[in-house]
Amino acid sequence: MGRISKSFTVLFTLLILSCGGKEEKKDGFSIERKKATTEKKAETPTTNQVKASERIDLTSKGVGPINSITLDTAIDQAIATQGEEVFNQMCMACHRVGKKFIGPAPNGILERRTPEWIMNMILNPEVMVKEDALAKELLIEFNGSPMANQSLTEDQARAVLEYFRTLK
Repeated sequence: MGRISKSFTVLFTLLILSCGGKEEKKDGFSIERKKATTEKKAETPTTNQVKASERIDLTSKGVGPINSITLDTAIDQAIATQGEEVFNQMCMACHRVGKKFIGPAPNGILERRTPEWIMNMILNPEVMVKEDALAKELLIEFNGSPMANQSLTEDQARAVLEYFRTLK
């Protein structure tokens, strides 16, 4: 039994040593084996793009019934209060003041979009995401969650816009 044990030990040692080599030769061919690496290739950064929700575009009016709107310099608090009520009832399911939710936060929206674009997005969201480039990008940024058409009247949309003016 001692002889079998020695033979087994020698055979096992030879087997182990033969597996660790980096080069194999068979029938005139040589194969060099390399250790597998777990290093990841450095990813090259893509172009520095600003998110659609953060991009400033104060030229586009969007697609829809609103072509022009003039805002008074002073906020009409009565209309803004109505707008807040409409927003809380119809928009809070997807939008939160001060933070990204299902849709973008309305804070500072008038610093990034024209009043016409905002109202057209409220009144005409289906057409906006089909025809307006920025609305398409917003749809992608917010995981394909389209803005629901709440069937607001122009007066309700205008009140929501006035409410947005009060948000900083």
